Amino acid sequence: MASIEAVFREERGRLLASLVGTFGDLDLAEDVTGDAIEAALVRWPADGVPAKPGAWLLTTARRKAVDRLRRDQTFAAKLAVMRVDAERAEPGVLAIADDRGAELPDERLQLFFTCAHPALLAEDRIALTLRCLAGLTTAEVARAFLVPTATMAKRIVRAKRKIKENRIPFRVPQGAEWARRLPCVLQVVYSIFTEGYAASSGPHLQRADLAGEAIRLTRILHRLLPGERDVAGLLALLLLIHARREARCGESGEFVLLEDQDRGRWDRAMIEEGRGLVHRALTGGPPGGYGVQAAIAALHDEAADVATTDWPQIVSLYDVLLTITPSPVVAMNRAAAVAMRDGPEAGLALLDELADEPKLREYHPFPMARADLLHRLGRPAEAAESYRRALELARTEPERDHLRRRLAAVAREQN
Repeated sequence: MASIEAVFREERGRLLASLVGTFGDLDLAEDVTGDAIEAALVRWPADGVPAKPGAWLLTTARRKAVDRLRRDQTFAAKLAVMRVDAERAEPGVLAIADDRGAELPDERLQLFFTCAHPALLAEDRIALTLRCLAGLTTAEVARAFLVPTATMAKRIVRAKRKIKENRIPFRVPQGAEWARRLPCVLQVVYSIFTEGYAASSGPHLQRADLAGEAIRLTRILHRLLPGERDVAGLLALLLLIHARREARCGESGEFVLLEDQDRGRWDRAMIEEGRGLVHRALTGGPPGGYGVQAAIAALHDEAADVATTDWPQIVSLYDVLLTITPSPVVAMNRAAAVAMRDGPEAGLALLDELADEPKLREYHPFPMARADLLHRLGRPAEAAESYRRALELARTEPERDHLRRRLAAVAREQN
């Protein structure tokens, strides 16, 4: 049964994309995908998984879609049926989809670009990508973002309606449009990973399952676009960060800082794969933002400990990153790296220059980083004040526990 579930997980996105490409109707494609999987759950345990499970599912789903459309009297439905009938009559066109062994075409790239269309709200893009490409149910997507199922259902319905009303085509854009849209696709997947790596709220620090789904989606993108260096850079970044997941939490789920992590628990195979991708992402032209971030992550992963980390090179990479994707958060991370290279006073001076940045006012890592530097400088009263501010802003329980422990340590030093 586990192998059947793995087949469904791997094939569902491809199946859905292929059906959307044929019928141009996301709701219909989802319905008949579900019907085909239900049919497989009845047949496969008795008959065994077919040699080409994707083709079997697609054939079944298409037949069910045609049956539904034949019952529909609209002109659009008749056109769709005629199209499928025409494909059946022309073997050269019907390159897909029979259970005698034809290869299933991969149209997931079209679905990536549709789900990440800039006309959709950012939160709707993420929801639709998880629903359609990762195959999560609406309830699972809702749980991932800690919202009621009804709220998430509204987001997904809103996104589908927007696609239909705006006649957003299910296709991969060409030329300049491609260059404009690919960053949106990558940002959606990166946002999914970010929520998995550092949950925005709730009882757990991270959602390893959600981060894993983002990596799976990025692997698919990388297979579909092997020559795109930004995709290689994003995959490298996610792997190099996700490799530390086991060491980021203690036995009770508590937050463990990078400097205190047991590096023996880091996933070395994942790190090696990420390092190889970094080389590809940074070779052949000006670097992209994901590639540079991945190079920074690789330097952390290669170091035996914090003391031997190549901080000068990390600062240099942050200088490059600031020219590519300037932001207060990147500047804050650079200040932390400068503190490790030149001492806490130098880092604190840079952080204080960022104090009026609106994006950092409600961002708890900023007062937390400032508090750590003040603590290292022997200024416990000011450190405590910053820790308290970080505690007010932190939204996951492990981070709040960590900050309470820091506050207690500072209080002991003051007494």
